[in-house]
Amino acid sequence: MTTIHVKRIRDAADASDGTRILVNRLWPRGISKERAALTMWLKEITPSNELRKAYHGGELDADAFAAAYRGELEADDEARAEARVELRRLLAEHETVTLLFDAANTEFNHATVLREWILEGGLDATR
Repeated sequence: MTTIHVKRIRDAADASDGTRILVNRLWPRGISKERAALTMWLKEITPSNELRKAYHGGELDADAFAAAYRGELEADDEARAEARVELRRLLAEHETVTLLFDAANTEFNHATVLREWILEGGLDATR
């Protein structure tokens, strides 16, 4: 079974990160591609701009954001479906995967919601 970590992209890359996947819709300012040391950037698996703005604007609390994001993760659109296939492939091929994010809150953010959703079998339930 794959181990899934969640980490801020501003923290130094480490060999224990395994496969590093950026799950941010926007490229983080001030981070070079070399410093990021990414395997892949999956921006299509991230919350929509509307959802991201509503959460950061205070229109949604953490529970409402998590529920809405989970709904988006399961949405039947082509770009998100392709991102799920790619994420599923990476998880199957690697022992350790680190989901990278650029949010200030390290306890709760879209990457933590994504990790929980994957661990709960959400990725397996979607096609």
